[in-house]
Amino acid sequence: MTAISLGTPPAPPQPIAPRRKTRQLMVGQVAVGGGAPVSVQSMTTTNTADINATLQQIAELTASGCQIVRVAVPSQDDVEALPAIAKKSQIPVIADIHFQPKYVFAAIDAGCAAVRVNPGNIRQFDDKVKEIAAAASAANVPIRIGVNAGSLDKRLLAKYGKATPEALVESALWECSLFEEHDFRDIKISVKHNDPVVMIRAYRLLSERCDYPLHLGVTEAGPAFQGTIKSAVAFGSLLADGIGDTIRVSLSAPPVEEVKVGLAILESLALRERGLEIVSCPSCGRAQVDVYTLAEQVTAALDGFPAPLRVAVMGCVVNGPGEAREADLGVASGNGKGQIFVKGQVIKTVPESIIVETLVEEALRLADEMGVELPEDLRGAGPTVTVH
Repeated sequence: MTAISLGTPPAPPQPIAPRRKTRQLMVGQVAVGGGAPVSVQSMTTTNTADINATLQQIAELTASGCQIVRVAVPSQDDVEALPAIAKKSQIPVIADIHFQPKYVFAAIDAGCAAVRVNPGNIRQFDDKVKEIAAAASAANVPIRIGVNAGSLDKRLLAKYGKATPEALVESALWECSLFEEHDFRDIKISVKHNDPVVMIRAYRLLSERCDYPLHLGVTEAGPAFQGTIKSAVAFGSLLADGIGDTIRVSLSAPPVEEVKVGLAILESLALRERGLEIVSCPSCGRAQVDVYTLAEQVTAALDGFPAPLRVAVMGCVVNGPGEAREADLGVASGNGKGQIFVKGQVIKTVPESIIVETLVEEALRLADEMGVELPEDLRGAGPTVTVH
């Protein structure tokens, strides 16, 4: 049939606020701060001393898009595993150190890309700051000063009564000052709290008082659903104001899920090129197709699709054509059939039973036109999925 021109989809949205100006540091090969793209981190859940299990999880995180990974180092056995992990990991490894200053030196010697220390747990570290600064400086290893509401210095708890935004910021800046006395400023900071409101206020206050790059996190955010909501609200609020240089979504879920959520947050704010995005209507009494099933089947059929396409799955003629027109690829469904849109044009109308396979075929064609290399299982005509 003759294509009907309905305009060209708009260019991708631009970030809604300029980024906060910060110092830049390097975590391995990943630039943090200073205008570098916001990076996504996660943390392994394996016993670090189990080198094979830890490297396997790091490989899974790398494949999911994680750019920096942190490993816990609570024991000497973990310390001894660090050289192999740091050497074989495809992404920079940060050693998470608490209580034992000697482990900081060991992590630096092991080739870790950075070290995280917690001021609330390391009062004995204060006497070692000069030595730590010298060792980190010589090895070009940055230090993350990671303040956590659950382990705030007792002196600050006594002063403020609880982990207020002001207490978190004072803890971080105090520890920074100890390093600054020894001319060490290769620092990034986090001030995490489990309450997004407190966390947001703390980071805003901190951003006004220093130019160090900031690592965003809502600590102990909770199970997947709750933690995703908390993190999206907190990160969205701060990143929309240009605050934040690297992020970690903390979920009571597999680490790969943290990375997926983090990437989705950045894509939603136009801080990262969008990958595959499914736009689908919530359904209503006007819908003439099972939108839930249709959207699920399209999502499943395009799972892992490598091209950055926006695919609209719409269920009625009210908003459907407009939404489908604004996407790279879309369908407006009704009366047992669907209008297929590609780049703002209606290219065909197909029976409802072949909507999904038609969308997959068109997605494959668009990916080919974009020069996107498809994995072996996506090459060819694509899967056939029938909607009942």
